[in-house]
Amino acid sequence: MSNLLLTYWPMLAAFVGFLVWLIRLESRSIENSKEIKRLWNQRKEDLEAAKAARDETNSILHEIQKDIKDLIAKVGK
Repeated sequence: MSNLLLTYWPMLAAFVGFLVWLIRLESRSIENSKEIKRLWNQRKEDLEAAKAARDETNSILHEIQKDIKDLIAKVGK
């Protein structure tokens, strides 16, 4: 028995090491998937915030444009 163990211990160690490597690889894959989902959610929130900021800026610019047109109309009379 001990002779058999001494003969095959490198293969057994390699197999255990391979299993550990596979488990770590799967764990890293799961972590990366979670990170990708988090980044997509963050991107969605950033896009929504940018759209809201643009809409607000456009509203302000529209108001300024209206005020300028009113001033030009008053000066033109």
